[in-house]
Amino acid sequence: MSRRLFVESFIQAWQALVTNRLRTLLSLLGVMIGIFMITAVFAVSDSLEENLKGIFSSVRSDVLFVEKMPWTFSAGYPWWKYALRKDPTLEDAEMLQGRLPSARSIAFQTGSMVTVEKGSSSFQGARLGAVTLDYLDAIELDIAQGRFFTPREVQASIPVVLLGQKLVDRLFPDGNAIGQSCTIAGRRARVIGVLAQEGTSIVGEGSDDLALIPVSFGQQLLNFKALKASILIRAKAGVDLETLRGEVIAAYRPIRRLHPRDESDFAVNEVDMLTAFIDVLFGRVEYGVWFIGAFAILIGCFSVANIMFVSVKERTPLIGVQKALGAKRSFVLAQFLTEAVALCIMGALLALFAVGLLVVTVNLWSEGMSLVFGIDRFLLGLGIAVVSGVIAGLAPALQAARMDPVEAMRAA
Repeated sequence: MSRRLFVESFIQAWQALVTNRLRTLLSLLGVMIGIFMITAVFAVSDSLEENLKGIFSSVRSDVLFVEKMPWTFSAGYPWWKYALRKDPTLEDAEMLQGRLPSARSIAFQTGSMVTVEKGSSSFQGARLGAVTLDYLDAIELDIAQGRFFTPREVQASIPVVLLGQKLVDRLFPDGNAIGQSCTIAGRRARVIGVLAQEGTSIVGEGSDDLALIPVSFGQQLLNFKALKASILIRAKAGVDLETLRGEVIAAYRPIRRLHPRDESDFAVNEVDMLTAFIDVLFGRVEYGVWFIGAFAILIGCFSVANIMFVSVKERTPLIGVQKALGAKRSFVLAQFLTEAVALCIMGALLALFAVGLLVVTVNLWSEGMSLVFGIDRFLLGLGIAVVSGVIAGLAPALQAARMDPVEAMRAA
């Protein structure tokens, strides 16, 4: 019986929507704009969050970063105090060797922006990274061609480099970079490896504009004391990060010559701290999207409710006839609720189609920006439409269901 009631109600609602096309279109616009705003902003927000987290996908989850500034952010974050701290040094990393029983490897990294040249071609603003041999154990590098440094190349300060794909495309158009030379900050270096292409994203170039050199060669090019640096410490299998963190703090404080009562002048960070911060940040963004979108949806609901009240008034004689022929209140109620929900769903489908078209267009034509639009957001848009339809159509539907059949027929 309930299925038959739904089908008959849907048919009545569809006939009403088709008969009054202009009114239906105006109502659809209100709902469509509201749902488009919410889903479109969510698509951008989800894409930005995915790209930010993708930056750290190459970092292993069992790695700690010793730096001067912590990766925890709050309203009272004393950045000015952290900025005065000294960065970890290569000598610090070497002194930590052998002092951390729970560490599998200890690496050092620093870097700067440089110009890389090959003949008449040059790439300005390349990211130069000077790293130790164990860097490959902490960071999952995807080397498409060639290899990483050897212990001999690091110890002997041999000028070798791994290039990102964007640098290779600019400096070696034929794609054959392995074994050839390029100039980095005025010094020639032989290319021994090419990193796999990651592509441009909303938040950066990935490793495509990166040049990696041995830290010993980097000391000849860069002033390490003036650069930001990190010590990367990977835990042994079966060792949790909290245990390793305790060892790092206990071993590094004497190296920094800190008194037992002194506050640590360094921070021990992990990737989960950044991903947690990103989750909190975008959680707040989501609240803001809901707050703004609620007003747009509310306008759409008022539009649908107004149209439904007009529809009830126009069909009052028909309602009276239906009730005189035995139609129950539930049938009349379902008829108008179905019409309101159907109206909102049609508006939502148009809005979701527009968002999908926007995502496809941006992904096809925009270089460096990729949007995602998941099935969860699609279902969210439909869910909002159903709830909006019920809210907007409830008052008009109740008014129609409570009509006295005699009074309704007299209204003709």
